[in-house]
Amino acid sequence: MHRLRKASGKETIQALKQLGFRQIRQRGSHVVLKKSTASGDIGCVVPLHKELKVGTLQGILRQAKVKPEDFMGNL
Repeated sequence: MHRLRKASGKETIQALKQLGFRQIRQRGSHVVLKKSTASGDIGCVVPLHKELKVGTLQGILRQAKVKPEDFMGNL
């Protein structure tokens, strides 16, 4: 199992885009991403901070239904 490390909001968005997410909209410093799957749409919100804490990143991945191993492989 890969351990999550701190990442910036931009790095997180780039990794999620490589996993099939696309940017839907942005309001202030929060970017909304969405991915269409056979079971329905999956959405998540990523804040554009210089450094996201590990707990915040875990929440984003939980919301996006992405395994940490897959995310770290695309980071």
